[in-house]
Amino acid sequence: MRILLFGKNGQVGWELQRSLAFMGELVALDVNDQELCGDFTHPDSIIQTIHSVSPDVIVNAAAYTAVDKAESEPELTRAINVFAPEILAQESRKLGAWLIHYSTDYVFDGNGVKPWKETDPTTPLNVYGSTKLEGEKAIFNSGCQHLIFRTSWVYSARGKNFAKTMIRLAQERDHLAVIDDQIGAPTGADLLADITAHSIRIALCQPQVSGLYHLAAKGETSWYGYASFVLDKVRQSGIKLKVQPESIQPVSTNAFSQTIRRPRNSRLNTKKIESTFDLTLPLWQTGVARMLTEILEY
Repeated sequence: MRILLFGKNGQVGWELQRSLAFMGELVALDVNDQELCGDFTHPDSIIQTIHSVSPDVIVNAAAYTAVDKAESEPELTRAINVFAPEILAQESRKLGAWLIHYSTDYVFDGNGVKPWKETDPTTPLNVYGSTKLEGEKAIFNSGCQHLIFRTSWVYSARGKNFAKTMIRLAQERDHLAVIDDQIGAPTGADLLADITAHSIRIALCQPQVSGLYHLAAKGETSWYGYASFVLDKVRQSGIKLKVQPESIQPVSTNAFSQTIRRPRNSRLNTKKIESTFDLTLPLWQTGVARMLTEILEY
């Protein structure tokens, strides 16, 4: 089996290189690759790449994810989040290949408190969410065999992340204010990559599983709860922090000036993916604790 991966150096793409490497021949690309094109702003070259590799599975871990900046770069955001996935889907259909794609809870308006189901109405609040939704629709309308995984609050031990930022600020400051009215489940890029590999194995034998799935860790928390959990674990590891637990203040989203609206309810109902692929997803605390162990050791 030949797998073509786009976005190899992103959080999810980096982990996918590990999880997919044992499934067959893996061709992993990013925007700076020279021999084959992984730059979604060059659609003709992307098509040439697909023809050259002739994959059985295309995995798209590339996306425009700078939520604030997307408002001032809607054309570039659409090129990467809509037009490129549409091309991947059309070429997948021609080849009879599977397309694996990642989307986001930002396709919803974030109202209410119930976890979002795949069938719930979508009402994006911003350019990022709108383009991710358009990308989903383009894939579905192409008629290709696909797995679209909507996820949220993605982190990895590699590169920057919320936990690392909180640790740094807690070492520098004696007071922190963290948003407490946005609710979701921190979801590890390693978890997404492992579930992707598992799902591909099943999809190749059971084409009827083609479709849209919500994929996130179990449980829920706020950014304040997330930060508190992280800093408690750091203290337990023996690392000294300047900020004390009582000096971490929960605040509303309105306490910060933001250029765009973000969903306050990022809960995702994962019953469909768990039943279809026979999974029991882990609690978010499990993955975050493992990530902290990794970053605190180095």
